Formats: sequence, structure tokens, C-alpha cells
Amino acid sequence: MSKPLVSDALWQRLEPLLPPPPPRRFRFPGRKPLDCRHTLTGILFVLKTGINWEDLPAELGWGCGKTCKKYLEARYRSGVWQRLRHALLQELQDADRIDWSRAAVDSAKARALGGGDDAGPNSTDRGKLGSKHHVLTDAQGIPLATTVTGAHAADVTQLLPLAGSIPDVSSEPGEEPPQPEELYADRAYDSGPHREELRGRGIEPKIPKRRTEHGSGLGIYRWVVERTESWLHSFRKLRLRTDPDGVIHDAPVVLGSALICLRFL
Repeated sequence: MSKPLVSDALWQRLEPLLPPPPPRRFRFPGRKPLDCRHTLTGILFVLKTGINWEDLPAELGWGCGKTCKKYLEARYRSGVWQRLRHALLQELQDADRIDWSRAAVDSAKARALGGGDDAGPNSTDRGKLGSKHHVLTDAQGIPLATTVTGAHAADVTQLLPLAGSIPDVSSEPGEEPPQPEELYADRAYDSGPHREELRGRGIEPKIPKRRTEHGSGLGIYRWVVERTESWLHSFRKLRLRTDPDGVIHDAPVVLGSALICLRFL
């Protein structure tokens, strides 16, 4: 038999983070709400297959696509997906599985059919509209932070926001939050002010300068973030964007990175 989309390991970590269901009226209670695990299964089915929300068959018992889309947005706005990723990172930190010796940052582009929030012309795709997923990982490829911008945004603009978005997973109250000792990136992140800002935060930048000969040797450390981006885009809903609403696109990015974190446990 095939593996369930919502594994027991995922559900055990997510269920305590879900808000309690609203109370129902005694008279005329209305339609009974769908089971949360079923709606999550529908969300993951769309995320992995990339089909349109309207094409999700209601006969599968996970709710219609409109309902699953509504739950995806509501749980993103209430911070459920963000708390899930933070909880998984905290669990990885407690198990000493996050390698803080170095980090790597890179971005990957996705087509945005019809445009929308955080979409812009892609200079590498004949100016077609697209979005860019920025990812910062540890030395093993565990996604620590993600952001979404238009495809026209320069990579360097997200360097400091990503470094500042690394969650606090310190084990003891009052303990200084862990952060990577070094940060590896390609020439697109070359910037003197950004290097100085990273050093001020205690992070040593390992970024080659523009207009220098290739072969710096830093690629042997950067490949982990490229692999994580390929994992992220294995969720087909992120590879080809069809939703103009920025929230409906940002939520799967956070949820997808949380699922990648779960693989390391």
C-alpha cells in the first residue's frame, strides 16, 4: 500500500498546534466541519501534484478544493504552519541535528501564470512573470528560513532578511540564540555593506566577489541549499504558480519547508 500523505509523525506534531474548533449552536448547528486531518490530506495532495484547487475531487473525502484552500490560508494567517516549522527546528536542535558551523543561501525561480503578489518579470525567461523562492539552510540542507519575492528582485536584497529570520531555537531561557558561524553564497550576493552587517552579527560571509575568476571552491559547501531548493520544488504547486494571492503561495512555501525539516528527524 502507498504511504499516507499525512503520516502519524506529521500529525502528532501538528495536531497540538491547531486552534480548537468553534463551538456549534445547539439548535440549527449547521453542517458538521470536516476532519482537520482530512483537509490537511487534501492540501498536501494539491501541493504535491500541482493540480488546481478546483480540480480536487470531492469524492476523495478530503473536502472540495475551495475548502482546503480556505483552511490553508486560515492556518497560515493564524501562524500554524510557521509554528510547525519552528517546532520541528526546535526538535532538531534539541536532538543536536542542526549543523551551525556554516549556512548556505540561494534562490530558485518559478513561473507565475497570470502574475499576482510577489511576481515580476523573469530576465532569464524572456520577461515572463515569475516568483523567486529564497532559502537559507544549515550545513546539511535543513531549511532555516525562507522568503518569497518577484523574479526580478536581486538575490542580495534577501540576504539580511533571511539571516534575520533564523528562528530562536535556544535550549535554555535566556541563552543566546544559535546562529551559523559562516554563510556561503554565490556572486549574486556580493555586497560590501552586507558583508559588514553579517560580521556585526557574528557571521563570517564566504561570498566570492563579482568579476573575479571562477573556481573559488566555495561550491562544495553551497550545493546543499541547491538540493534543498530541488526538494522544495518537488512539490509541483511551487514549481508552477497559478494563484495570484500571495498568501496562497507563501503558505505552501512554509509548509513545504516544514515537511523537509521532518525528513531529518
